[in-house]
Parts: sequence; C-alpha cells; structure tokens
Amino acid sequence: MAESLTALQRNRIHRALSRPNLLMGADRELVLLTGLAAVILIFVVLTVYSALFGTAVWVLIVGLLRTMAKVDPLMRQVYIRHVSYRPYYKATSSRWRRH
Repeated sequence: MAESLTALQRNRIHRALSRPNLLMGADRELVLLTGLAAVILIFVVLTVYSALFGTAVWVLIVGLLRTMAKVDPLMRQVYIRHVSYRPYYKATSSRWRRH
C-alpha cells in the first residue's frame, strides 16, 4: 500500500496537442492572410510584373513570419492580448468595498 502512494503516476501528453498551429513554419492565419493578399494583387492587376511582385512580397513576408515564429510561436496572440490592455489602471480596491 505504501509503495503505491509514493509511486508517481505518468500520463502521456501528445505533442500534437501542445504544439502551436503553424503552416510552413509560421503562424497559420498570417501565412494564409498574406497569401490571399498576394493572390488578390496578382489577379487584380494581371500583369507579369504584378505576379513577380506578388510572389516576391509573399516569399519575403513568409520569411519574416518564420523568423518571428522561431522567436515565439505565439507572438501574434501575445501582441493581440497586449493591445487589449489599458495603458493605465487606477489603484483602487474592490468595487464591493464598503465606504
């Protein structure tokens, strides 16, 4: 009985459940959004120069997004949460405090 209380229980955590959701090594939503913007640029202008410019911009931005994901894969979510905070919080106690 004493042996079973001191033994540690092991639970497996699968890597697919704890890894960030990346596409091509960068944040999935940002890669898809920049790909959509590049495709829109290519098909709206419909010239060879716009196709070259759109693919070059997309490759450059995906490269930047990959370096951003190497630093912190959740950087986009952290930045969005940071922007939602107020710049100043007054030092007050609880709203249910009796005056």
